[in-house]
Amino acid sequence: MRNTESRYDPRNTLNDLTGKEWLKLTKSFFLSEKCADDKAAFGHPAPFLIKDIEKMISLFTKKGMKVLDPFMGSGTTAIAAYNLGRKSIGIDLSSKYKQLAESRFIKKGMKENIDYEYILGDSLEVLKDIDPVDYIITSPPYHNILKNNSKGLRKDASEKGFRSGSRLGVEYYSEDERDLGNQQSFGEFLELFRKIMFNAYNKLNNKKYCSIVISDFTVDKKEVCVQSDIVNLMTKIGFEFVGTMVLLQDNKPLYPFGYPYAFKINHMHQNIINFRKVEK
Repeated sequence: MRNTESRYDPRNTLNDLTGKEWLKLTKSFFLSEKCADDKAAFGHPAPFLIKDIEKMISLFTKKGMKVLDPFMGSGTTAIAAYNLGRKSIGIDLSSKYKQLAESRFIKKGMKENIDYEYILGDSLEVLKDIDPVDYIITSPPYHNILKNNSKGLRKDASEKGFRSGSRLGVEYYSEDERDLGNQQSFGEFLELFRKIMFNAYNKLNNKKYCSIVISDFTVDKKEVCVQSDIVNLMTKIGFEFVGTMVLLQDNKPLYPFGYPYAFKINHMHQNIINFRKVEK
């Protein structure tokens, strides 16, 4: 039943929200929210949470619209889209993660080629052949940070439906040279990501939105303002930057990385960096 305190404006071409619902989602931050259906995704090194992605999809689409995730992984974007009555198309290099995603889809009763399409392949090439979409939301691999030598930093509580902290041991996506996580330098990572998002830009309908979920991280042990680099490359493609939401993850443990000699930040949030395609 629709909230009687706020009305849906028939001029609204962006989403199905009332004015009050829309206003709440314009805040520059929100708390990450887990649900029971997230548990199966923890076979992936860096899964989304369904309700976090639902918020974004509900803000930037109407029912029946199509959502794209060029790095689909464990399938959370597709599940969030399905829960909200949207279609989805996802792409990923990993047959392992596609299999994980499809096991989740079966439990939800999702039908392939009706509710979702999951393409196994390289987004750089696959994106050239897909149909236009109404919204893009994705979280790319964070360069090669999963290929570090740190061990024992994450408490594995996946059997309880959550994780906290960094990975136990070294767990990364693949050995595929096309994988963003396997680029030798940060510059090569950014350039490949730019090429992929250029192809995604060409498939996004005009005046529609794209959200990139990514945090800052260290490169060669130095902190990098990754958000700045992402904004720069996306605007060069042709996207208009429209603002960043901070997804707070306050359940993560704190580690004394630089103590007692130097300040080293604990990343307790993701940046959801939002763009709009506005053709000149």
